[in-house]
Amino acid sequence: MKMDELYRELILDHYQHPHNHGEIPDADISAEDANPLCGDKIRIDIKVKDNIVADVKFNGKGCAISQASASMLTDELIGKSLDEIKKIDKDFITQMLGISLGPSRIKCALLPLKVVKSGIYGINTWPDEEDE
Repeated sequence: MKMDELYRELILDHYQHPHNHGEIPDADISAEDANPLCGDKIRIDIKVKDNIVADVKFNGKGCAISQASASMLTDELIGKSLDEIKKIDKDFITQMLGISLGPSRIKCALLPLKVVKSGIYGINTWPDEEDE
């Protein structure tokens, strides 16, 4: 089996059996966004303890790429600090997915990251330690 096929199966598995799917009613960070061109919608709830992601859940609908990306990204976020998450970029997501994506598909893949970052940057509850 070629690597590309292996990654495609991984994406399909995350799409059909998403990790961290659901909601956190008392989340510290919640954000949602949509890609109107393809209809993808993602909401992400994050529970933070001592500036570290203790729990994360996502909810949404859309194509296999957006949903698998959300599932895989939420796996990656648990245990990371908010500062570490702020450094996650497009390259991280494309490497995580393991397949090359065209311009329209990259938007699908990046939607969960966009939602996470808008939630983190939209909240000022956890100031940087240098600021204190």
